[in-house]
Amino acid sequence: MDRIKMINKERHPCFNFEARNKFGRIHLPVAPKCNIQCNFCNRKYSCVNESRPGVTSTVLSPSQAVVYFDMLMEKIPNISVVGIAGPGEAFANVEETLETIRRVKAKYPFMLFCLSTNGFNILPYFDDLIELGLTHVTITVNAVKKEIGTKIYAWVSDDGRIYYGEEAAELLMNRQLDAIEKFSKAGVTVKVNCILLPGVNDCHIEEVALRVSERGADIFNCMSVIPVEETIFERIRKPLNSEVRNIREKCSKHIKQMTHCQRCRADAAGLLKDENSEKTQDLLSIASALPEGGISTETRKYGNTEIEV
Repeated sequence: MDRIKMINKERHPCFNFEARNKFGRIHLPVAPKCNIQCNFCNRKYSCVNESRPGVTSTVLSPSQAVVYFDMLMEKIPNISVVGIAGPGEAFANVEETLETIRRVKAKYPFMLFCLSTNGFNILPYFDDLIELGLTHVTITVNAVKKEIGTKIYAWVSDDGRIYYGEEAAELLMNRQLDAIEKFSKAGVTVKVNCILLPGVNDCHIEEVALRVSERGADIFNCMSVIPVEETIFERIRKPLNSEVRNIREKCSKHIKQMTHCQRCRADAAGLLKDENSEKTQDLLSIASALPEGGISTETRKYGNTEIEV
């Protein structure tokens, strides 16, 4: 099991510091809906000027995503990871997420496969994901006490029912911890993201690190909140770098720390240090203009790339 995790980490730029400037990743933005409402989140589906989670310049269907992936593989060298990171929640868009994975893995079986999720609805699809070859998963856990979680989440939605307050926070927390444990035991490398919210969970993050480590998480990523307009936390204070370093030092007693996160967009492509290029945005636009229903016999040429549409 540990050998499997070690091998997987070597080529994943987010999970392995040494790989960050050698290997790239591609996020396919196929998941617009979300099943929880975080008080710091405002997803923007057509934004090209911000670089943060929850942002993409467009949303693709699974068939469009595969064409886009094909084009990027021709243009960007050393891509080792394909992932789905929103702009919403992968498992609030289950059909789109699984279909995209199936299509990409059928064409690129050597590619590492990664998901970012809030963990709320992932366990019902555990068997599917293991069969499809999931190698890495990132689960965002911002609290492991319901009284803190209720300050962070406005609601969670489960099978048509909306939960609020401590009931919502406890339900989310328990499912997240169970998911971490089950995927870790299956040999999947698990990273936990935790958003540092000054005055809300800053004194609680070390406990989060301890609890997720006990459940088998491999690496922990403490991230500063990015204040976003039109959210409950739009006026929250942005943490100082010294505060982040201090919390990471405390958490490092319990679990390995990630220190090179770039807080990627949902349509990020290339090395972690590189922002999406104009060429990448052009390819996204091309892919999003293709028919969603599948492929016909007509062939069009975009630059040096011939695409059946």
